[in-house]
Amino acid sequence: MKYAVTLILALGLAGCGADGEPITPNLNAGVSVGPNGLNTNAGVSVQKGPFSLGWNIF
Repeated sequence: MKYAVTLILALGLAGCGADGEPITPNLNAGVSVGPNGLNTNAGVSVQKGPFSLGWNIF
């Protein structure tokens, strides 16, 4: 739980521009249908230069 809260705060800090230029977060979401039924996925990521940080929500 602490890890998730720390990650959300870090993404929020990077997104607001408090430490330099704002970084726009990317939201990835999808729904697919397969033999196992309906599957959903979602994730948030930020990228600056060669570095990328992401978090899969479900």
